[in-house]
Amino acid sequence: MSRVLLLATTTGYQTRAFGDAASSLDVDLVFATDRCDQLDDPWQDNAIAIRFHEEARSVQAIVEASQRRPIDGVLVVGDRPTVIAAHAARVLGLPWHAPAAAAAARHKVRTRERLRDAGLPVPWFRSFGMADAATGHQPLSYPCVVKPVALSGSRGVMRADDPASFVASVDRLRALLASPDIRAERDTDHDTILVEGFIPGREYAVEGLMHRGAVHVLAIFDKPDPLDGPFFEETIYLTPSAAPEADRRAIVTGIERAATALGLSHGPFHAECRVSHDANTGLPHVYVLEVAARPIGGLCARALGFEQPGAAEPRVVPLEELLMRHALGSSPEGWRREPIASGVMMIPIARRGTFRGVEGVEEAESVSGVTAVRVAAKTDQALLPLPEGASYLGFIFARATAAADVERALREAHARLRFRIDAEFPVLRGASVHYNPLYD
Repeated sequence: MSRVLLLATTTGYQTRAFGDAASSLDVDLVFATDRCDQLDDPWQDNAIAIRFHEEARSVQAIVEASQRRPIDGVLVVGDRPTVIAAHAARVLGLPWHAPAAAAAARHKVRTRERLRDAGLPVPWFRSFGMADAATGHQPLSYPCVVKPVALSGSRGVMRADDPASFVASVDRLRALLASPDIRAERDTDHDTILVEGFIPGREYAVEGLMHRGAVHVLAIFDKPDPLDGPFFEETIYLTPSAAPEADRRAIVTGIERAATALGLSHGPFHAECRVSHDANTGLPHVYVLEVAARPIGGLCARALGFEQPGAAEPRVVPLEELLMRHALGSSPEGWRREPIASGVMMIPIARRGTFRGVEGVEEAESVSGVTAVRVAAKTDQALLPLPEGASYLGFIFARATAAADVERALREAHARLRFRIDAEFPVLRGASVHYNPLYD
């Protein structure tokens, strides 16, 4: 039986999806995590306890475990495990992204520096310590974007249009980076703030695999909602992309150049970019925001299915199974995304409060094209929207012959959901507030 090591900071959706993929392929899945006590049986007995802030000791624990049970491949869930995975793979002699490349990919300043040095388009940028005075680091121009360097999912990302909003954004980001859950990570990268020029244009996500240095794009996602600030909460992903062919070609080329500049070489990646157009020629300019050395997170991977045309027993497999096959040595050549259009809505949290429940799930699931509605929030859970928050209320999935029909289905289903939130504002304390988070 082949054995794959999965490094994960969570025991949630994607970890369980990899468990299902392992069962389907008859693979022994070994977890390396700091949450061994939260794993479901039988995974709990097949886990390696590590600490993500103790890199050398974690790698040593993985190596020692591999001496008892040899490991044939490596996978990760989330950003924090990527560097440890790279070091462990190198020691074990397994193909994976290089440690320096993984470290650069998860640090926004290092990413900007590598892309700039490779001659790729980047906005102006500067960084400073969290403790420095904001007034001493005024931007070169406005609008600009204030970012943490090592958080994902748009957490802590804010647009500033003038000196007053810049100072307010920096103060707000400082407070977030000083919060107990972030300081508990013991990551010195959280002591740095990045400021860069705002890039106008449409935003896209790219899911792919690198196989021995070659980029294989699995899907390009459109983000139909404008992401212009003041915060940058992602809501809808649609594929295939409706962007013009010239834009899609430019996106793929830009991602390939960025992955090479970062030094990524083997394994999954999830990239984000913005595309603007030359005022005179109309040609696309692709600004790569990140190429993370890990797959798309959470339940969003359920929007992707892959097939092997010409296979003796054709079937659609989830992203996690494709990644597991790749971790065990299979090439992504011959695999393609299924032809049907698909998409996911990450249901946003519009205001802080305590989650009390949701109505209308059956109504939402009855919308033509909708395949599933998954409410992730738990009763009595405290809800915190962006830029401080790090989660969604849930996910809606849809499939149709065209991406435009998928988008209509997602929006209609969302409009039928009615979330009950107890607001935390003093004037409303104790009152139940019913609202639709998309339109309220």
